Amino acid sequence: MSDETLPLIYQDQHLVVVDKPANLLVHPSEIDRRETRSAMMILRDQLGQWVYPVHRLDRPTSGLLVFALDRDVARSLATAFEERQVSKDYLAVVRGHPPLGGIVRHALTLKDDRQSRRTVTGEAQDALTLYHRLATVTVDWPVDKRYPTSRYALVRCRPATGRRHQLRRHLKHLSHPIIGDSSYGKGPHNRAFAERFGDSRLYLHASRLSVIHPVSDQRLQLHAPLPAAFRQVCMAFGWPLSPLR
Repeated sequence: MSDETLPLIYQDQHLVVVDKPANLLVHPSEIDRRETRSAMMILRDQLGQWVYPVHRLDRPTSGLLVFALDRDVARSLATAFEERQVSKDYLAVVRGHPPLGGIVRHALTLKDDRQSRRTVTGEAQDALTLYHRLATVTVDWPVDKRYPTSRYALVRCRPATGRRHQLRRHLKHLSHPIIGDSSYGKGPHNRAFAERFGDSRLYLHASRLSVIHPVSDQRLQLHAPLPAAFRQVCMAFGWPLSPLR
């Protein structure tokens, strides 16, 4: 049993919502059999009871993660996620200055997923993401030797569908990949952030979640605070923190 714990955002007798740190698996995975840590196992030991993950976050993504405390609630919540009855907002730091806002309609196939180890097909799945640019900066970093400066932006994204690595792949499709994304991003910019801020994490954070409680029928409006790495970047770039709380 580990002494490690996860920050609890919400808890009652039916479900628990935690703030998952970056670089932590949601549950044990065949993809990485050597990894012994997972949010599910940590929370199980923390609460002293079995927990049921009802959705997933990529290992490098931080933020709101929902667990049920019994099978019936798990089935109900999983259905809500599958039927797109849950609203999720993410914050991301990206390369470049995207438009102020828009909708990305770009179908995704498993064969284009660079981290998938499953049997893949060429059949495309509809995928839709809404995004809004919150802040921008131009800094005197000659990351790309062709230019004396580099441009970055903070964006809020809301996936309307739930495809694998959807936000990471959609932002790459816009030519504004997420900083720290080793699969779909730009290595020189990832390394520049790691050197200047001391953190090589993926700058993607599940910050807000809205869901109907499966037992009380009340809507839960949940918020995960900005991680320290995000706060450091925002402060360095002069981006206001108040709209992100």
